[in-house]
Amino acid sequence: MTFLQPIVLWGLPLILLPVLIHLLNRMRHRSQPWAAMRFVISATRSSVSHEKLRQFLILLFRVLAVLLLVLFLSRPLAGGWLGWALSPAPDVIVMLLDRSASMETQSFGTASTKREQALKLLSQAAQEFVNTSHLILIESASRVPQQLASTASLNELSLTSPTDTAADIPAMMNSALNWLIENRAGTAEIWIASDLQRSNWLPDDTRWKNLMAQFSSLPQKVRFRLLASHENEEPNASVTLKESGRRQRAGKGELQFVLDLQRNAKSSETIPVSVTLNGARSQFEVGMDGQATRWRHKIELGEERIGGWGSFELPMDANRRDNIAYFVYGAEAGLQASVISSDASSSRFLQLAAGSFATETVQLAGLIRPTEAANSTWGKNTLVVWQEPLPEGGLAEKIKAFAEEGGVVIFFPPDRIDAQRFSGLGWGEVQAAEAERNYRILRWVEDEGPLAKTDEGLSLPLREVTFQRRQMIVGPKNVLAAFEDGAPFLARQALGRGEIFFCASLPKKEWSSLSEGPVLVPMMQRLLQSGSRRLEQSSTMACGELSASDQAQRWVSLDSPAGKDIRFESGAYRSGERLVAVNRPAAEDEPDVLELDQTQRLFGDLPFQMLLERRTQKEHLQGEIWRIFLMGVLLLLLMEGILILPPRSADARSASANPVSTSRPARVLEPAP
Repeated sequence: MTFLQPIVLWGLPLILLPVLIHLLNRMRHRSQPWAAMRFVISATRSSVSHEKLRQFLILLFRVLAVLLLVLFLSRPLAGGWLGWALSPAPDVIVMLLDRSASMETQSFGTASTKREQALKLLSQAAQEFVNTSHLILIESASRVPQQLASTASLNELSLTSPTDTAADIPAMMNSALNWLIENRAGTAEIWIASDLQRSNWLPDDTRWKNLMAQFSSLPQKVRFRLLASHENEEPNASVTLKESGRRQRAGKGELQFVLDLQRNAKSSETIPVSVTLNGARSQFEVGMDGQATRWRHKIELGEERIGGWGSFELPMDANRRDNIAYFVYGAEAGLQASVISSDASSSRFLQLAAGSFATETVQLAGLIRPTEAANSTWGKNTLVVWQEPLPEGGLAEKIKAFAEEGGVVIFFPPDRIDAQRFSGLGWGEVQAAEAERNYRILRWVEDEGPLAKTDEGLSLPLREVTFQRRQMIVGPKNVLAAFEDGAPFLARQALGRGEIFFCASLPKKEWSSLSEGPVLVPMMQRLLQSGSRRLEQSSTMACGELSASDQAQRWVSLDSPAGKDIRFESGAYRSGERLVAVNRPAAEDEPDVLELDQTQRLFGDLPFQMLLERRTQKEHLQGEIWRIFLMGVLLLLLMEGILILPPRSADARSASANPVSTSRPARVLEPAP
């Protein structure tokens, strides 16, 4: 409970006035013992306890009436998650609003989204503090503090509109902390409105501990209040684009896609997916047995050589923001690879596997000697194959720049000890299998990447490949395939827009049967295709990740005639010849939310209060409740007035019980002589 006029609470000692008056009143009539009254006192002793109870209730009602009158004059505020016993209005209220894509999910049992519900409740609560506290808004998209003069139109501000971005709650908390320090604010309350999505709260982030320590060290008192909207949601499905690429097959172009479809309830019903390509629309029914499926789709481009855009869209449901995924593709470009190796036997197989199959005759990948690598140009390359000791110095920086531009680099074992590291990864010892006990691969990632299933849904025959030798991959990595003993065969690491890979064996007879082709060729062709984004004037990025230099450019929305803001809204955009597809971050589709006790622990020993938004909740977050106290005063005075009414006399009670006729005098009985 808070008070808009807390100074009136200094009048609370006035509740003792009825007690003092009662004591003074008793001192006015001192009792004097009188023998003739002893009989009367003895006769009425049985009713004394009832009289004391009546006097006590009268005194109690008077005291409570004065107490409620003082509270009424102090204009109390209470309700829901913002009730805080006897706390005055703070000097500053900092509202942290989660505007992430997941907050656009429809609240359970209502027609409003979680963001809209949160704004409504925050606006109602903050309205009472407009004249007493500074109101600061920090929203998740920009995290820039903004002072509010009024909260009446909080839901209509551009700062509170929906976005396709993710939220970083620790970063928002840090913005609030910096504002309090820079402005030397007094007592402060931080109101947080969020759906507790784990990917936004990042509970394992080390920033939480540092933030709470800094809040604790502030000279002013800081309290936290959380409005959590994480109840069961209405039926909802989402679509996420995992991979996309353009390739040539039989002289014609085609687009290949890998998409993830998810829904929050198990069902065997098919999902209709609408596909848009440069404005032309078609629809497909996708079978989905369970809550998630991976869908591979191809779009024929025919003789088309230019770039374009498109989207995959699901029907309307509880969250419109996760129903669509956009893509763009550039003009047709040739795919080239270069092999840097001094090993003649392995380099020949690598040249063939990384060659171009777009025409009837295979064009081998270029071969570069290690001594010539520093001076070579890879202007039109999409793939670099390295089979030498790891590069260092200027050559290493050149290869890193190639990957950061969108190219792909794959390293094969140098067949010797190498202490050098490339982006944290390196080569360990060379191991040889025991006689007649070759190394074999038992598990690998088939949903995406260079070892994914074929277009027909067939797995690559990795289990049939035998390995006699391997070189260990060391350093932090994402393992895509592993041997039966857990050692990695293929590892991946993102680097800028591109990727680097480490393969633990060579396509040589002494090392493995990779040279037979069924695994090596599709793997290298997919890497060649994946690096094509380096040459394309098109790219895909997550909403909210556009660089400052790119934001300064003029972007035109291709999917909406009304125009969009590329910083906060997903879609297909064009700037000159450049095409960009912006989609919500993949983390926004993660269903995990924080447990309530986990959320409580994040704030440590700092004052913290939480309200779970429920379907049946109809109360405001906070509002004036002086009417309740006024009604209480009137009720107590009425009850006190009833108790102080004089009791009916004994003669009156007797007369009412035995009425006597007034027509003749009553008969008086004389005692017998």
